Amino acid sequence: MAKVKAALVQTSWTGDKDSMIEKHLKHIDEAAKQGAQVMCLQELFYGPYFCGIEDRKGYAYTEKIPDGPTTKVMQERAKKHGMVLVVPMYEEEQPGVYYNTAAVIDADGKYLGKYRKTHIPHLPGFWEKFYFRPGNSGYPVFDTAVGKVGVYICYDRHFPEGARMLGLHGAELVFIPSATSRGLSMHLWFIEQTAHAIANGYWVGTINRVGQEPEFGTNDFYGSSYFADPRGKIVAQASDKDEQLLVADLDMSLIREVRDTWQFYRDRRPDMYDDLVKP
Repeated sequence: MAKVKAALVQTSWTGDKDSMIEKHLKHIDEAAKQGAQVMCLQELFYGPYFCGIEDRKGYAYTEKIPDGPTTKVMQERAKKHGMVLVVPMYEEEQPGVYYNTAAVIDADGKYLGKYRKTHIPHLPGFWEKFYFRPGNSGYPVFDTAVGKVGVYICYDRHFPEGARMLGLHGAELVFIPSATSRGLSMHLWFIEQTAHAIANGYWVGTINRVGQEPEFGTNDFYGSSYFADPRGKIVAQASDKDEQLLVADLDMSLIREVRDTWQFYRDRRPDMYDDLVKP
């Protein structure tokens, strides 16, 4: 596909799961009205970012993927609109084994698979190892109606190795849903993810939620979701404080143009990188 219309949505916590799902379904419907062919939701989309504290009540947000109710609802909505959906949720593999996961659903409603967040932080405000087991699904790339789609989640973005793996696996469009608060890493928001686009010659769509969730810590989420092209240029950007649906036209022909200009894949030297995989 030469041109793809893609959508991101950044929202604030409503206070309960059911209303969060309904809010996102309305955003999906609106994106469809605007012609979106693919859409990604924010990290842990139907819940709060509960990792600001360590509390077992957060486990109540888990669901099976793909057999849980939210995946089924999203499959129906994807089929209704002929839209590829990337749906980040809190996955239960079995009681006590939980992952931060994104389900990928094709435009015909078919469940294609999942990506499990690989890198799990554990520091004040981000007590994620209390809630999530590190992902074990590798770096899958999904062959969708809009092209080859990969997913990286929040803290993953600090690690260039996985971003490169997605490129090596053929990704043309990588979504990075996040829950990122104001503070230490804000200046990296527009550096790391545009750098992934540049280094790997693919489109990036990155999402951050907005607002505060005081029940779950002191996080203050700053939105600023955006699309960056394979040169790292930001072509569309959302507000830093308001709920917003962001829809943009992505010129997929830029991938070949950029890769034929900057031959990073040709000029790689994997024979010289052994130290990268040593602990």
